Amino acid sequence: MLDPAMIRDEGQLVQLDSAKRESEPLFGLDAEMLKKHLVEMGEPGYRGRQLAEAMYRQGVTDLEAITALPMALRKKLLDGGHTIGRPLIAQIFKSVDGTERYLVEAAPGDGLTVETVWMPEGDGGESGDGSESEDGRAKSWDRATICASSQVGCAVNCQFCLTAKLGLQRNLTAGEIAGQVVSVMQRKAVEVGRDRLNLVFMGMGEPFLNYDNFMGAVRLLVREVGLSPQRMTVSTSGIVPGIERFAQEPAELRPKLAISLNAPNDAARSEVMPINRKWPIEALIEAVRGVKLRARERVTFEYVLLGGVTDRPEDAVQVARLVRRSGLAAKVNLIAWNPGPGIGYEMPRAEAVERFRATLAGERVPVYLRQPRGRDIFAACGQLKRTVEGDEGTRKPEIRE
Repeated sequence: MLDPAMIRDEGQLVQLDSAKRESEPLFGLDAEMLKKHLVEMGEPGYRGRQLAEAMYRQGVTDLEAITALPMALRKKLLDGGHTIGRPLIAQIFKSVDGTERYLVEAAPGDGLTVETVWMPEGDGGESGDGSESEDGRAKSWDRATICASSQVGCAVNCQFCLTAKLGLQRNLTAGEIAGQVVSVMQRKAVEVGRDRLNLVFMGMGEPFLNYDNFMGAVRLLVREVGLSPQRMTVSTSGIVPGIERFAQEPAELRPKLAISLNAPNDAARSEVMPINRKWPIEALIEAVRGVKLRARERVTFEYVLLGGVTDRPEDAVQVARLVRRSGLAAKVNLIAWNPGPGIGYEMPRAEAVERFRATLAGERVPVYLRQPRGRDIFAACGQLKRTVEGDEGTRKPEIRE
């Protein structure tokens, strides 16, 4: 069931305190915050922009390496207990398909890791949502997707998802969320404004149960790193108050929205996603109607196909009617369920997946099939559980950093 500590009876979002630390890292503060902090230290305000540029654009992780700052200022920051404190990649798993799954140290020293995934060429999930463009490239990958986490674990308890087995351990800060992205971008030498990079907040956790930190990370990534919000997608299991807040965000900062639907009706959805008992499908759809979409933008309905449970032809017909009845500019992403130890579902047969897709297409619903990426290293959708060497069904990590 949904962790009652996360949601009050009146449906308001509740924040869990992030891990307490002796000193807050600088990574996570935007240029204005850094400017204010440095002015309070008796330094010129423009040093804040230089510090932000070094952390977010240049990827510097050591204060002593920021040569744009005078040596005296670097020493003052270090003597004051300041660190950049960007989350760093602790362990890397490589898939045969080129996908990489990272265990990222959320905060150095607290012993917790989260998972972030790099998918060269993406998984097809962005097709049809208004993101398409033609980019000339010289690298070995034409486009890529980074999947980031917003919490350590998850409270929502979707029955088909490995992350649910962790429960919720804590929220990530804005810097910890954005830091995953910056660390992976640096590892892959991504060039902002040149490389075609998509970012999805679909890793560990429910972003709308950590709303302020999630949107704080988005603002950092847009304003300080230079990423476009139109290349970002946030997926929610259906936190209605969070969707209502999201609808008020300015277009220049708002990512695209994906809804984890995963069932054709309330009865079936409540079984696989207990959160539906609090916010059923119609309440969810009504909240989504409040999001003002940009030109050519579509809401995405993510639909995990569970073999013999949600992959039947009659399910497809119901999903098509639901999408059409919503009146939304929408598309459906189909995801064949990715198996995990201890979860009692079966993968759908290939013919069932194709029949479901064809039924939606025949009902004139835009539909796309997301390709599984990184199944062999537990990096695919629904498989993120901080699996390491020795856990059932995993490969030995090929790289450690």
